[in-house]
Amino acid sequence: MKHPMIRAENVHKSFGQLEVLKGINMTVEQGEVACLLGPSGSGKSTFLRCCNHLETVTAGRLYIDGEIIGYRERGGTLYEISEKDAAKQRQDIGMVFQSFNLFSNRTVMDNIIEAPIHVKKQSPAKAKERAMELLEMVGLAHKADSYPIQLSGGQQQRIAIARAVAMDPKLMLFDEPTSALDPELVGEVLRVMKDLAAQGMTMMVVTHEIGFAREVADTVYFMDGGVVLESGTPSQVLDNPQHERTQSFLSTLL
Repeated sequence: MKHPMIRAENVHKSFGQLEVLKGINMTVEQGEVACLLGPSGSGKSTFLRCCNHLETVTAGRLYIDGEIIGYRERGGTLYEISEKDAAKQRQDIGMVFQSFNLFSNRTVMDNIIEAPIHVKKQSPAKAKERAMELLEMVGLAHKADSYPIQLSGGQQQRIAIARAVAMDPKLMLFDEPTSALDPELVGEVLRVMKDLAAQGMTMMVVTHEIGFAREVADTVYFMDGGVVLESGTPSQVLDNPQHERTQSFLSTLL
């Protein structure tokens, strides 16, 4: 049976006096794809980073697969867990950033097998076998011995996705994964993401790629000013937006 993979309950996040998230409520079921749309500064990326405790939640509760992320609850009070325990939670959450964050001094293969070997204690042989499967999946098996500097931006981002998937995460977070790419390279990255969605990977994607959201998302969330103004199926939000702010935002993209 499906169950909630992400459950946000009145999530707030402040940086000093600046309140960036002002009460986010959201549920993403296992196997679903959620796309977050909205203008810059609306809180999308901040919420995404809260989902793996790269940012701490100021108030509210954020559950990943039924477990509060970044905290332990005792007697109704939340206590932040150690960085070691937070890192252990992150093992199950893959994240792909705008910048590719590959190790420039290591080959594509070494980038992918690093965490499975040193974090999950896989044997090098098993890690390399899995890495080659993932390189096949992203269409870059012939680049296993190349270095990141020898790859295009689109190829580097596909390697970043393969590296995240190599940890067998139960959730994948994408923070505008195509925004740093030349337009002609966007399609190859979106294809890999579509393949992951088709395989049943739970995904939350911050994106401005309306076509991707329309085709792949189960639910689209429109955020502005630190709140979710509107959510629903792609056809509801993209084709028939009810909120005036959603309408004006989409008119600039479509």
